[in-house]
Amino acid sequence: MMCRIYGVTRDGYNSWRRRGVCERRHEDSELFVHIRSIFNRHDGCYGSPKITQELKKKGINVGQKRVARIMRNHGLRAVKSRIYTARPGTYRHVYGIKCKIEGIKLTRPNQLWVGDVTYIKLGDGSWQYLSVVMDRYSRKVVSWSLSDRRDVSLTLSSIDRAVRNRGHHRELIFHSDRGSEYLSGQYRERLRRYGITQSMNRVKNMNDNAFMESFFHQFKTERIKRQAIDTAKQLRSTVTEYMRYYNTQRSHSSIGYVSPHEFEYKINC
Repeated sequence: MMCRIYGVTRDGYNSWRRRGVCERRHEDSELFVHIRSIFNRHDGCYGSPKITQELKKKGINVGQKRVARIMRNHGLRAVKSRIYTARPGTYRHVYGIKCKIEGIKLTRPNQLWVGDVTYIKLGDGSWQYLSVVMDRYSRKVVSWSLSDRRDVSLTLSSIDRAVRNRGHHRELIFHSDRGSEYLSGQYRERLRRYGITQSMNRVKNMNDNAFMESFFHQFKTERIKRQAIDTAKQLRSTVTEYMRYYNTQRSHSSIGYVSPHEFEYKINC
């Protein structure tokens, strides 16, 4: 009936439909080359939203649904990390340091740093501990330290490096959980010497430091769980590579799909 209405033959109509499908498949094939390149460059950590943004940066305007369909058809699936969920009852004794970040409005870098420590088991059965300080505004990793002991020396090393890398800043707040490494008199005195105000999670509310929890889950998902790391030397090399990648290449949706380094560069321009 449609052929009669528009005055075309059935063979002509079917030929037109086949050409449309073939052209679409050809375009999808060309698009997949770009998608796969971005996917591989970021070691399988980018899903369709970030790949879509990367394509647009290259001048390729395409919808996220189409990118997701092409990825799905070719079996490209980004690795995912699970976000930390608070568990009532698993909290430490109440200390006097209060949470000073509730409702805070961030407008610039070096206004709020957040820190935490995580543990990593090596293939040889030993443990390493990673301490990280991050700028909450730009998501940039300011400093990090590795050690085979989880003590105040580890966290002191990371905060000292953070100050060396970023300098002293008035009204700077450092926020962490209520770990003993951050509660020690030595650590609190070091913060006072730098003029940094200390802030800690509220009791029963581990999500106050959710950004650091999320970062560690992300790091372990994208690197630690995907390769065999047997020695401390191998781990240090892996951490060094990932921190460089995270700061200079890995985009974040919360800062406009750019890397922390690019975000801070645009602010300073």
